[in-house]
Amino acid sequence: MAQNTPAQSALNWTIVGQGAIGLLAASRLQLANYPVRLWLKQGLSVDTQHLNQQLQFHQATGELDAVLIPVKSYAVVDAVHQLLPHLSPDAQLVLSHNGMGTIEQVLPLLQHRQGLWFLTTTHGALKQGSTIVHTGKGESVMAPLNDAAQAQAVQVFQAMDCALGPLTLACDITPFLWQKLAINAAINPLTALHNCRNGELAQAEFQLIITAVLEEVCQVADAAGVPLTLPQLKHKVQQVIGNTAQNYSSMQQDVAHQRRTEIDAINGFVVQQAQRYGIAVPHNNSLLQQVRQLQPNH
Repeated sequence: MAQNTPAQSALNWTIVGQGAIGLLAASRLQLANYPVRLWLKQGLSVDTQHLNQQLQFHQATGELDAVLIPVKSYAVVDAVHQLLPHLSPDAQLVLSHNGMGTIEQVLPLLQHRQGLWFLTTTHGALKQGSTIVHTGKGESVMAPLNDAAQAQAVQVFQAMDCALGPLTLACDITPFLWQKLAINAAINPLTALHNCRNGELAQAEFQLIITAVLEEVCQVADAAGVPLTLPQLKHKVQQVIGNTAQNYSSMQQDVAHQRRTEIDAINGFVVQQAQRYGIAVPHNNSLLQQVRQLQPNH
């Protein structure tokens, strides 16, 4: 990780919530001497441990000039609404979550000098008591979503490369979001429905449904102007299954703990876009309905 120095004129970073990925990012930033705080619903501070280091994060106060928002897709818009009165006129916001559909909702909420970014990551993290465990070393891709983001690209890139790097800066995040959407659409609901670790999806019995889900996502993405290649996607899914074989997906964990899932922003987004283009996606729709049945208050 690159060490932050005063010469870099660092932004003061705030991380929303205390989820595993957020606390991993906060820990890595603090260990690299970045000023970092948390945006908390309750409490004045959070104590945690990472890499055998005791860390403490205080509640964010005052004006916020850089915010990472690594919350569930369904919580993004509410989180931004809560942040708006506290943002500086040229604040930088970085969204990071599974699924798609939030960017179009958040962009109109910001002032013209406030920058918006999206960061998609393959890092894995787990909270074990007060300890943050980096369960899967990955990489991230980030892209600016408006002109105001470009204005502070260097500072935002440096911090996010430290927090969730190695980081690639892209001009357009859309192809990367569709690729991750396809991977999540195949892995997350199946692990949730079968209550299994990711690695179990390598078994022969799951290959037909995985291929069918990916074929549908490819059709919808192509209609949306983002061509995806089925063989490459299948290879990528098997790669993720292998690399995270011992991990439980976030959706499996949400179902196991009777929490709301991100199914509507993943397979639900595929179904929604398919309806827009008049494409049949029965396998994605089936997974959507089955996971919805497992959610509380469905």
